[in-house]
Amino acid sequence: MEATENNQKESESKLDSNSSRRCPSVSDLEQILHSAPRSCRHGDEVWPNLYLGDMFMSHDKLGLWQLGITHVLNASHGKLCCKGNDDLYGTTVKYYGVPANDLPTFELSPFFYPAAEFIHQALTTGGKVLVHCAVGVSRSAALVLAYLMIYHDLSLLSAVRHVQQKRWIFPNRGFLRQLISLDQKLQKDN
Repeated sequence: MEATENNQKESESKLDSNSSRRCPSVSDLEQILHSAPRSCRHGDEVWPNLYLGDMFMSHDKLGLWQLGITHVLNASHGKLCCKGNDDLYGTTVKYYGVPANDLPTFELSPFFYPAAEFIHQALTTGGKVLVHCAVGVSRSAALVLAYLMIYHDLSLLSAVRHVQQKRWIFPNRGFLRQLISLDQKLQKDN
């Protein structure tokens, strides 16, 4: 156990010392993701007024109302357990659905910018956003990470560490590769 923690710290230290904008590898990210404490709540505020949650939280209309949620981004739109739509929330909540499968072969990257724009518009107009999928650790987490990278100029590693302070996440390997590509593109653009 102690050897694993030391390897983890060495890996993170190498990433930090090389550059705050260095793109980590998939295995680097998986080590960091595995090391975080597991949260078992249905939803967590991972950025001011931005919640990352699961299917249970998304169906708790009273709970969402009590939190003041004004926007819902469903990263598993149309899937058996997450059949959200505009009608589910009524006229007080704006809805955006991303029909993603939690498979490493699924191309989530075409949804990075539209989802980030939905979140950004909600937050800049005083809204509160719930981003969810079935469990709230892979599809929805990847979209939240993309938002933080696109609109807050965080590196992928910084975005992961920030979200990990509030919630355990673990995007699948395919999503991690796509986030690494986004990180590289954003670095190049800057």
